Amino acid sequence: MNEITILSPATVANFVCGYDVLGFALNEPYDEMTLRLRDDSEIKIINKSDYDLPLEPEKNVASVAVMSLVERFGKKVGFDIEITKNIKPGSGIGSSSASAAGAVVAANILLGDIFDKKTLVDFAMDGENIASGSRHADNVGPCIYGGVTLVRSINPLDIVSLSSPELFVTIVHPQIEIKTSDARKILQPRVFLKDAIKQWGNVAGLVAGLLQNDYELISRSLEDFLIEPKRSILIPAFDEVKQKSIETGSLGGGISGSGPSIFMLSKDEKTARNVEKTMSEIYTRIGLDFHTYVSTINKYGIKNDE
Repeated sequence: MNEITILSPATVANFVCGYDVLGFALNEPYDEMTLRLRDDSEIKIINKSDYDLPLEPEKNVASVAVMSLVERFGKKVGFDIEITKNIKPGSGIGSSSASAAGAVVAANILLGDIFDKKTLVDFAMDGENIASGSRHADNVGPCIYGGVTLVRSINPLDIVSLSSPELFVTIVHPQIEIKTSDARKILQPRVFLKDAIKQWGNVAGLVAGLLQNDYELISRSLEDFLIEPKRSILIPAFDEVKQKSIETGSLGGGISGSGPSIFMLSKDEKTARNVEKTMSEIYTRIGLDFHTYVSTINKYGIKNDE
């Protein structure tokens, strides 16, 4: 096989209280990527998107991740990386991780499927480091593993796949951009112990709720005492969107990644569609352009476009 096309999904990172440790993959939207083996050792980016993407291999998250893979592979090999990006950069739903993770999964298949998922996540984290200034796995983890993942540790890397009930996800993306690197700068390096204790309880409660299919426990645990209070001020109408979505029937939700997208979880599609309507009404009223998505959790992650 000299060429492969894959679909790399959007992801929701942080999962409200699970900053840098919890995330899940979406069925929509997704990027399309085609990788081709070259006769030389060059890695070339081909942008088929409407968005400006870095074409220099050292500056593009996809090529940086692939370079890490090639270095570990130990043999000279080159790729054309063709990217059709449907996940808007800066949207907060894992645009950079879709590129980094998609590229290493596709490259690995072309080289004979020699690396396991955890190692592929490690390569993809090098790409994420270019985008955000930190090696984090709560986007690339679920992108590669599928479903909901827990990043227990990044050094050494330890990723746990979590089962979950059927959940519908409503996302609104107000058309502003928040860079992950900027959103990290406003966070406090230290937190109060009393707040940390409440946060640990919610993380544990959320994981237990997912494993036990306990919607009420999931709902009670979707509360963030550390990150959301700082970052939510960057997102217009965040508090209103969250409160009215819950009143509409959502289990709860919060900021997707570093924002500006907001996600809310529901038990059924009807509620998720009603939440979408509520979100749309709010942003229409304040005159801010937006996009919405209603999806389910993608349990398989990156897949071949067959």
